[in-house]
Amino acid sequence: MKNLNTLFLANAGGAAGNNWLMILLFIVLIGFTYFGMIRPQKKQQQQRLQMMDKLKKGDEVILVDGLHGKIDKINSDKTVVIDADGIYLTFERMAIRRVIPSAAPKAEETTAEKTEKPKPTDETKTDSSADKTNEDK
Repeated sequence: MKNLNTLFLANAGGAAGNNWLMILLFIVLIGFTYFGMIRPQKKQQQQRLQMMDKLKKGDEVILVDGLHGKIDKINSDKTVVIDADGIYLTFERMAIRRVIPSAAPKAEETTAEKTEKPKPTDETKTDSSADKTNEDK
């Protein structure tokens, strides 16, 4: 029995170092969990709340159930009236998954129009008026 007690006491000194190592690993695990999972979720939630604050009438949105529509009215009680092809539905603001940007297609159309139709310059106008005066003579 005496040998068993001395063996247990001899290992107790080495176990103290292992306890510090376990505590350090536990702290690293908590830090990894915070910076790897909790913090990005908080950022995502903050961006979503900012998106909800920027909603305005006429924005095209996609709801969490996949319904596409346009915002017709924003109520003060945190509800939104959505126009889905002439059907007006009321939803909570949190039911909006994302806002479809409407400025991008307009920008593409204007660049396409500029490349297709060259504008006449002042030189061509003056040349054509000079030709008309020469033909009249």
